[in-house]
Parts: sequence; C-alpha cells; structure tokens
Amino acid sequence: MLKNFLYSFPLLLLSCPAVWAIPLEDNSNTTDASFSTLQGQVTSVSQFSDVQPTDWAFQALQSLVERYGCIAGYPNSTYRGNRALTRYEFAAGLNACLDRVNELIATATGDLVSKENLAVLQKLQEDFAAELATLRGRVDTLEARTATLEAQQFSTTTRLNAQIITAITDTFGDRVGGDRDESNAIFATRGRLNLESSFTGKDLLRVRLEFGNFANSNGSSQIAAASGTGMTRLNFDNDSNNSLIIPHIRYYFPVSDSLSFVVGPVGIGYNDITDNVTPATIGDDGNGIPSLFGKNSFLFERGGGGAAVNWSIRKDLVLTVGYLANSPNNPTQNNGLFDGGYNALAHLVYYGKQGAIGVAYSHGYNPAGTVDVTGKRGSALSSAPFGNNIATSNSIVGAQGYYRFSPNFQIHGWGGYIWATAESSGLSDVSNGRAGTDSLFVNNGDNANAWFGAIGLSFPDVGGKGNLPGILFGLPPRISNSDVREESDNAYHIEAFYRLRMNDHISVTPGFWVILNPENNSENNTQYVGVIRTTFDF
Repeated sequence: MLKNFLYSFPLLLLSCPAVWAIPLEDNSNTTDASFSTLQGQVTSVSQFSDVQPTDWAFQALQSLVERYGCIAGYPNSTYRGNRALTRYEFAAGLNACLDRVNELIATATGDLVSKENLAVLQKLQEDFAAELATLRGRVDTLEARTATLEAQQFSTTTRLNAQIITAITDTFGDRVGGDRDESNAIFATRGRLNLESSFTGKDLLRVRLEFGNFANSNGSSQIAAASGTGMTRLNFDNDSNNSLIIPHIRYYFPVSDSLSFVVGPVGIGYNDITDNVTPATIGDDGNGIPSLFGKNSFLFERGGGGAAVNWSIRKDLVLTVGYLANSPNNPTQNNGLFDGGYNALAHLVYYGKQGAIGVAYSHGYNPAGTVDVTGKRGSALSSAPFGNNIATSNSIVGAQGYYRFSPNFQIHGWGGYIWATAESSGLSDVSNGRAGTDSLFVNNGDNANAWFGAIGLSFPDVGGKGNLPGILFGLPPRISNSDVREESDNAYHIEAFYRLRMNDHISVTPGFWVILNPENNSENNTQYVGVIRTTFDF
C-alpha cells in the first residue's frame, strides 16, 4: 500500500498542479482562514461532480482519495482540478498527505519501507529530474520577484486616496452694492491627495497635498469677489491659485476602548476632531451639497493646529474637548500656541439607531486683522461685527442632528446663537451691507449677537444606486442686536442639488441656489448660483 502511495503522490504533484481543493479565488491574498470553507474528507472520488473516469489524472486522484484519505473538496461537491496551484495550497496538501503517511506508518504491522519502495522513489526522482529543476527555478524566480515588489513598493504602512473636483459655475444677479452682474462663468479645479498611514492598525496619520485655482492670487474666493458676498461661495473653492500646498496634517490614536486623541500642527478644524452630526453624504466636498453654507453648521468651520480628546462615556454617547490655535507655528507677539487667536470646543453627541444629535459650545478669540467669527459663511458684518481692526472674542452655542426615516429619506439640521465682544477700542471699518464699509468708533466691551440655522432633506439612492438628490433651506448668520451696527433684514438660502453616481469613482452634481436679501440687506439684488461639479475619487 505504501508503495502505491509513494508512486501516486509525486506523480500527482508534478502532473496535476491543481490537486489540492483550497477555495481561494484570489491567490494573492491567501490566508489560513481560507481552509474554513472546505468540506470534510471525501471517501470516494465519485463524490466529486466534476471528476470523470476519462480525466487523465483520475487514477492518481482515486488512489489519494480512496486509499489514503488525504484529499478534500469544496462544499458544493466539486474538486476544480483545473485551478492553478499556489504555494499555500501545495503546503496544505503535502501536510495532509504526510500526516496520513505518519498514521499509516504508526499502524502498519509489516515492513514499513522496503528496498523496493526506495527504488521506486529513486526512479521517480530520476524520471522527473527535469520537471523538478524547472519547478525549483520557477519558485526561485517567484521569490526574487516578490522580494523586488516588497523593496520597491510605495509603503507597507501608507495608502493614497485622492479626490479631484472640476466645476463649471456662475452667479446671476447684480453684484452686491452694484448695478449689474459682474460675474462670468468659470471652469476651475481642486485636487487633494491624502497620504494615510497606520502604524498599529488603529491609529491614523493623514498628510494632505492640495492644489486648485478657484481662488485669487491672494487666496480669496473669486466667486465671492465677483458677486460681492461670501453667501455665493462653493463648498470647495478655498484654494491657492494652483500652488501645491500641505494644508492639513492630522494624527489620530486611541489609548483605550473609550479614549482617543487627535493632534495636528496645521489645518485641523472642528470637523477633524469631532463628528459634526451631519450625514457624511451631505458634508463631503466632492459628493455632497455644493454650497459652502449648506455643508454643515459653521460652528465647526474654525481651527488651526492643536489637540483634542474624544471620550466615549458609553457606546452611544461621546464627549469631545479640543483646543486649536490659529497660528501655532508663529512665535511672534499675538501668535503662537497660546498668545494668539484660538478656538476651544466642548461637544456632546448622542447616537441613536437611525440618527444622532449633538450640542456644542465654542469659545474663540481673534486678534485684530484676523477676525472671522462665522467662517465666511454669512454676511461680512456677521463675520466681523466690529470690523477687522478690532480684536474680537466670541462664544457660540449650537445644536445639530439628523434622522433617517428610511434608507431613502433623511432629514438634518442645525442652529445656534453667537455672542461677540470687542476686545479693544478705536475707529474701525465696519461693513455697511453694500460691499463697502463705514468708519465707526468701537468701545472695548461692545457686544453683538446673531442667530443662524438650516434644515435639509435628502434622498439617498433615489433615481439610482449612489445618487443623492437634496434640498436645503437656511438662515445665514444675521446680527440682530449690536452696540455698533445691526442688520435689519434676514437673508434666506434656498438650495437644490442632485448627485448622479456614474460609477464607483465618478459623480456629477448639478446644483442651484438662491440667496434672497444677500448680506442681510433687502436693497441688494437677489443672487442666483448655478454649478455643475464633476468629482473623481480614487
């Protein structure tokens, strides 16, 4: 019996490289877990539905199955003898048959290995010497190629994901403070390359490279400049005139199941340290709502460099506390990590089965020359209620949340209240709501307050898998009470968009929104914004 095995086994290895029934469709990702889908040991070759007596290897397969019991099949009773043999499969099959040989030797009562057996094995080695040499050469070549790939691969810890956005857009309506439409249609692009690395499998280091040409040479939005208001801005237009920059470095690492940290020296916003409690499909620059105002609560659009801690009080309740300096890398006076502008956040989020709700408190300070309370989401006055020449502190409370009524219908919204305080005195150029300024005197301690809010409906997968139609109605921030200057009118933001998913990597989004009473001033002409955005994700 052992003689027959010694003859059948090498013959089957050399002549039928698919002898082992290991169910791996992708040989490049073979793991031990692959053996979990094998059926139990078969006892007859007739149990394989795809093995016929006319097959050239039938005799050898029959011998290994019925005499030695070291071949298994797939759960659907197939053997798949034409599949390519991987080194993992070879090792598994060889090990199974060697275990069976050991059993036969341990239980044998006659001669275990005779001279005749050894002669047969020697003859097989001689007969197949050329084949063995070829196989050995192929294995050596494969090992050399694998070593080359490992040495020349980009990184064992880093992956690249990228997003390229192109857009055709235009605004319509007389420029704020003007008497004609001063904007023309533009075709521009923005690209982001994210290098994401993990060193433990749980942490994440992200370094972002970015370029684009939506911005003027001074970095300001071309769309806002042409229309006279930041209320017309796109979600993705804040770029740097095609200069390649590194605007964002972020490192996330957990220290326990309930505690994690986020740190970064540049480009870290509240959106990077906490959940803004807006559906990800809405807030994404390239695949969500096109307008900057509609992205999420502007409370989260502030930051610089710093750190934050996230504490999972329980599985469905998370508290975030963070501190971000505006210019932590600048050592000069009124800059640096603690002597310049900053924003501090406390945010508590509750997650339900079909939605979430969060409440947040933010406190910030901006030195003179860097004032921007509302992240350029509202009117010029709400952004700098005492003008840019007066250092300003602010406190913001906000609530935000979303709820999924069904897989194809969800609602989200946010709202809040702002307290702004002048931290110095003097004459300052304060916005007059007509794209100009007036020189007004500001006292230290003067106050200004503003409301803001929005509500949106969206319909994932309606009209096709991956599509996303949606609408949004919002009230941009309005200075309703101030010791310096108030805004008497409310602006209204009304938006509709439809993301069309072309495939896994390309989407096209036509969008349109209307701004009534732009800059919170009814004297200004209504602004209309149209855009066709194409996004490439890879």
